Amino acid sequence: MKCQYYPETDSLYIDLVDRPSAESQEVRPGVVLDFDADGKIVGIDIDNASKVANLTHFEIEALPAIPLAS
Repeated sequence: MKCQYYPETDSLYIDLVDRPSAESQEVRPGVVLDFDADGKIVGIDIDNASKVANLTHFEIEALPAIPLAS
């Protein structure tokens, strides 16, 4: 998962998986979900992100531990 903020458009993109988007659907004004060819969600785009989210603080809790390859 990867998050990218674009200051020039004040948008935040949350890339959930590394698969291309085949379809997008605006679920609320300024919130777009991207889906792959199988209809599974692959990303979330949030417009005017600085107005709807606290972009000064980012915290992650309780993610499953994945062993690193040696």
